[in-house]
Amino acid sequence: MNEGGEVFQGVADELRSRLKDGRYRVGEKLPSQRELADELGVSRDTVVKVLHELADEGLVESRQGSGTRVRAHPETLKAQQQIHSVTGDGRSRRVALGPLIARAFQAEDVTLDVFTLTSESLDAHIRLQVERVRAGEISPRSVTVRMLLPAEDTELPYPRMKNDPADPRPRERLRAISDSHTKSLKRALEELARESKVESVSVRIRTVPLAPTFKVYVLNGRDALLGPYEVLERRIELLDGTPADVLDVLGLGSTLAHHQADDDPKSPGSVFAASLQAWFDSLWGLLARSPLQ
Repeated sequence: MNEGGEVFQGVADELRSRLKDGRYRVGEKLPSQRELADELGVSRDTVVKVLHELADEGLVESRQGSGTRVRAHPETLKAQQQIHSVTGDGRSRRVALGPLIARAFQAEDVTLDVFTLTSESLDAHIRLQVERVRAGEISPRSVTVRMLLPAEDTELPYPRMKNDPADPRPRERLRAISDSHTKSLKRALEELARESKVESVSVRIRTVPLAPTFKVYVLNGRDALLGPYEVLERRIELLDGTPADVLDVLGLGSTLAHHQADDDPKSPGSVFAASLQAWFDSLWGLLARSPLQ
């Protein structure tokens, strides 16, 4: 079932309302996607899309194998947004990734340069844009993605067991999640090329011997986003289903500072976007290597 924008918006508004009135409290696990779909009378795909949007807004956090938990109350987040308020004139504002990815895909030639701990967030947004292309809402001529991930042999400070930092299982789970989403987004974009929906698609993934403390996005060379990974304690399920208390970082829904280049190369937004692009290019050209197979 493919439901339209009004259905999507209605589900999103209903879940925001439940978060606001305390039906779902901070730290609490939401009902499963299937349970929400049955209760609200919509498809599971619609629920998945809505949860991705709420994660972009910082309201919930979804992780493979752990379900979706409430991260922030809407009113608390609203106050935080006033504090995290970066625009082209140098002032700061909090932004969600989804709308900026959507805007980037409206260009004729789309370029995405990304440095991240996993590809989980990007995969969700890419698949939404692939659906828009198939629906005829947008028609980019080319899509080029360059992604940098931490090298497999890099010692990462997170995720790690709270009481046994040497236990490798949380990092094995991280690699499995990253591999799954990297293959997913690559497959989704390459299918567009095979279907002749997009003339040219290039998805290249390399690794660097660095543990990211920030996630970085440079979209079409103009929108530069920087988001710190917030360290927190949480419970996850390891690959074998064993529950574990770990120190991990918040990826989905993390705060992003946004700088946008304009026609003035000396404006704060242009200078920041150019410097972040140069930084990414230097890693890509001088430190990056093909991932281990």
